[in-house]
Amino acid sequence: MKKNQLILGLLLFAVLVGLAVYAQHRHPFDFHAFGQQFKLADWRQIAFGLGCIYAAYIFRSVRWALLLRHSKKVPLLSLLGTQVIGFTAVALTGRVADLVRPYLVSKKTGLPISSQFAVYIVERLFDAGSMALIFSSVILLAPPGALPHPEVFRKFGYWLLAGAVGGALFLVAIRIAGEVVASLMERTFGLISKGLGRSIGEKVRSFRTGLDTLRSPVDFLIALGVSLAMWGLITTAYVETARAFVASPQLASLTLAQGMVLMVSSGAASAIQLPILGWFTQIYAVAATLGKLFNVTQESATACAATLLLVTFLGIIPLGLIWARIEHVSFKKVSEESGHAAGQEPASEEAVS
Repeated sequence: MKKNQLILGLLLFAVLVGLAVYAQHRHPFDFHAFGQQFKLADWRQIAFGLGCIYAAYIFRSVRWALLLRHSKKVPLLSLLGTQVIGFTAVALTGRVADLVRPYLVSKKTGLPISSQFAVYIVERLFDAGSMALIFSSVILLAPPGALPHPEVFRKFGYWLLAGAVGGALFLVAIRIAGEVVASLMERTFGLISKGLGRSIGEKVRSFRTGLDTLRSPVDFLIALGVSLAMWGLITTAYVETARAFVASPQLASLTLAQGMVLMVSSGAASAIQLPILGWFTQIYAVAATLGKLFNVTQESATACAATLLLVTFLGIIPLGLIWARIEHVSFKKVSEESGHAAGQEPASEEAVS
């Protein structure tokens, strides 16, 4: 697995180098202008954006604690360390470390690892649904001229809104008749492969277990409210950080609708995040969005994209490293053991002491 990741990383690095050389040949990059963007930027806005991201981690802790309350009541901020350390692991080692958070929550609370993986799935669905609701609302209500090719973005907004509604209905169906749905999918996919059918059925049942955290409409609305508030903070961080580059008129006057497009492009680029190399692919994707859709110069776009990565993704690393040291957490061990625990439980407890 590691060998395949290394080969993929080297190939992507070679592609990035090739693109950089080609871009420098076609459109020479002005490093002085690039540096001026940082010199003239309003760092108070950037600091405010980072503060919004840090506050969002508090909401993540609160949401996870609320999702646990029917299984075990824990203080709302008691899981803050698991969120900070978990996202630090992702920033350092890539998406392979995405399961560190449920693993650490399991160790901290004494609840089964499988139950926390189920909670993690529910949490991610709330993230996707909240993002879809915010994006579609902003895009569909955007005034004329706010975005290039508005008909394309509006159509995308409608599809996202439909997807959010469909996702909510799916949650209800699994919550009410999870065993029936699992058996149906097991039989259906079992026609292709019994192993595949059995695997899908087990995943649906595991997901159904996670939905035990939502035992009433009030539970659902509370989780949705916290999720929307959290993603509101993240959206604010993107918009304020971009607007901090006052030397670029396009960035200084960035609208909320444009900020949403920027955030979606960044999220799409980070979906498959490789260690370190993924940082550059994300910068390239966001800078390309700014340049092609909003006519931002490549120096301003690159400076903004790099700062967005620092604020929204890498900014948690210093705090995460300190927190991990205090709680005696080894990033290497928890990354390996959380991946192990995804297929079997319980995992070794050596990672956390």
